[in-house]
Amino acid sequence: MSVTAVVGANWGDEGKGKITDYLAGQADVVVRFQGGNNAGHTVINDHGKFALHLLPSGVFHSGVINVLGPGVAVNIPALLAERRDLLSRGVPEPRLRVS
Repeated sequence: MSVTAVVGANWGDEGKGKITDYLAGQADVVVRFQGGNNAGHTVINDHGKFALHLLPSGVFHSGVINVLGPGVAVNIPALLAERRDLLSRGVPEPRLRVS
């Protein structure tokens, strides 16, 4: 089994979300391991343009399990609002797990 990790060292502005969205199409699991909803990343794909704040970029791929890891500060109302926004825009229900 191989593992690919996308980790930034530039305060989050180096395109981790975009590259993770690209790689997620070939992944079984995408894990967000730290942070909160005070920041985010923009992903542009076949579904449109999205600003994600809590959800991992793998949410756009129906076969991927998306995990919010133990280092993520989960704001439940913000998480539910982000999920609702995706669903209202035609993104399939993400497979989401919270560690």
